[in-house]
Amino acid sequence: MKIFSGTSNIKIAEKIANLAGVPLGKIDLETFSDGELRVAFQENIRGENVFLVQSTNPPAENLMQLLLMLDAAKRASAKTVTAVIPYYGYSRQDRKDQPRVPISARMIMDLMSAAGVDRMITMDLHSPQIQGFTNVPFDNLYSRIVLFNKLKEYQLDFDNGVVLAPDVGSAKMSQSYAKKLGIGFALIDKRRPKHNVTEVVNLIGDLKDKHVFIIDDMIDTAGTICNAARTAIENGAKSVMAIATHPVLSGPAIERLKDAPIDKIIVSDTIDISNNKIFNKLEIVSVAEVFAEAIIRINKGDSISELFK
Repeated sequence: MKIFSGTSNIKIAEKIANLAGVPLGKIDLETFSDGELRVAFQENIRGENVFLVQSTNPPAENLMQLLLMLDAAKRASAKTVTAVIPYYGYSRQDRKDQPRVPISARMIMDLMSAAGVDRMITMDLHSPQIQGFTNVPFDNLYSRIVLFNKLKEYQLDFDNGVVLAPDVGSAKMSQSYAKKLGIGFALIDKRRPKHNVTEVVNLIGDLKDKHVFIIDDMIDTAGTICNAARTAIENGAKSVMAIATHPVLSGPAIERLKDAPIDKIIVSDTIDISNNKIFNKLEIVSVAEVFAEAIIRINKGDSISELFK
């Protein structure tokens, strides 16, 4: 077994390799003067189970780098090549919901399949049905293994705590958290008048005098989370905490989160957060242990599903 990393999130790759008990493999990742990417493995991988750690968030070079690493590994006669994608970018367009648009999630999957990937691992897919876009084994891991323990520290119960789903899409995940934590559940009905803009229409549930957890799979421009937080406070919530797996944090996200009535924002390290995006409310929890355990189990031929029981 050998683990290599692209440049999108070297920090989590180093943690995964350390927890898996192997050194991070040596790979040469360079850029030609015209901007083209160059990839070259610096050690023998013939007959090895190779795991390539790379999130596919923008810039697009991250995705291109992963495709080139996949092709290089197959041509170097690796036994198997597994793409470990902590954050699966381009997952939000998973269906043709209006005329003349791509199904981006399917196209990205086709690219990786064409590059020769044997297996894929990711975490908290924006839409779980994306797993059906490929014929290779696909493992969708869950950050809740780590986040549950964090949220249990607050010792809330049904009388003083509630999980608020910021939209219908996150309802299933939020209900799971509420059930496991033994606290209430509420739901916001939102509308999206245009791209990256959301507005709250209805609130279903009781938030009065409750401590609220707002849980979603990602925070992008933070409009959804911040609108949900304001709605919670307006409806009598004592405090609000936001929890998300993927800290995309694009555009005005940081300023919005700083100004929003949110006490703390807990995110994972599936995306590398630059220093200029770190602020007092933000807490980063590592999910490297989940990926490391999955890699070990795959390499041994053990069950992945047992990891979540």
